[in-house]
Amino acid sequence: MAVPRIRRERKTVAAMIQLFCRKKHGSRGALCAGCQAIHDYAMGKLERCPFQERKPTCAKCRIHCYKEPQRSQIREIMRFAGPRMLLRHPLLAIGHLRDGIRPAP
Repeated sequence: MAVPRIRRERKTVAAMIQLFCRKKHGSRGALCAGCQAIHDYAMGKLERCPFQERKPTCAKCRIHCYKEPQRSQIREIMRFAGPRMLLRHPLLAIGHLRDGIRPAP
């Protein structure tokens, strides 16, 4: 079972991908195939994160574990969904902003 930090990160990333897919691809309910693939990829990377509870936000992490195509895709998703998260999921957004302030291990 994941530690609380990773569980929250999983919820945040899933919410961002859901928001992106709904607005950009018009999906309702289930994710489109491309967004489902990046969701599964991101969840796998979070489970294997070596930092776990001390995990910084991915932008501040010294280990970039995403391959370049997925990294640019998740960056696009976060750039689009990040500002919208404050309205849709304010607690997750504030938690993510707070995690961004933490120093990287």
